[in-house]
Amino acid sequence: MQTHVLGSVLPVLEIALERGEMITAETGQLSWMTGGIELNTTTQAAGVSGFFGAVGRALSGGGLFMTQYSAPYAPGVVAFAAKIPGHICEVPVNPGRGYLVHKHGFLCATAGVQLATGFTQSLGAGIFGGNGFLMQRIAGAGQAWVELGGEVIARDLLPGEVVRVHPGHVGMFEESVNFTVTTLRGIRNVFFGGDGLFLAELTGPGRIWLQTLTLPNLAHALAPYLGGGEGGGGQAIETATELGVAGAVLKSFFSR
Repeated sequence: MQTHVLGSVLPVLEIALERGEMITAETGQLSWMTGGIELNTTTQAAGVSGFFGAVGRALSGGGLFMTQYSAPYAPGVVAFAAKIPGHICEVPVNPGRGYLVHKHGFLCATAGVQLATGFTQSLGAGIFGGNGFLMQRIAGAGQAWVELGGEVIARDLLPGEVVRVHPGHVGMFEESVNFTVTTLRGIRNVFFGGDGLFLAELTGPGRIWLQTLTLPNLAHALAPYLGGGEGGGGQAIETATELGVAGAVLKSFFSR
């Protein structure tokens, strides 16, 4: 198997499969493929053997179904393009070295890699994080490819070293990193700062990958150019991305 990440702003991952090799991706990821590639869409993939396992994977932002791309008779090429400007990162997955990835980050993986729900340590992360902080867990053995938005900043945290991050900018981190949720200090910061109510706190040891572009921030930048009347789609996107879920509720309440 040979892989190449082509392009810059909107990269594409091209994978050349030898006869008998296979790659697994979420449904809807395919960009192009050559004639030697065959598809098999199933719930029984990426380490999931039952229906409820597939449901759990879907709840973390993945799909209920996965698509397996194989080259059963002859070599072939399959390609997956990025959905937003950013980077496609290859990560080695080994037993005991898994990753937690933002809910839209998983792109594809080799056989032996497992994709499941990654649970955070605080319910507040999922409800109030502003970006729906449910994460995907990548484990097993093999290679995986992850899509991160904008520029990617990788940092190796020492034991006990802490970084506080807006939840949407957490792209991926190793399982050895501890994740908790902290609140912003100061009433004015919480209600008028526009940064949401909570920050993700990442504590080492382990490597973290931060992304500079998030889907909510991209939607916020595009909101003035989208259609919709009073209370329509553009305003709803702008409100939600500025303040997060809890902030949007408070803004709605006090603006009546």
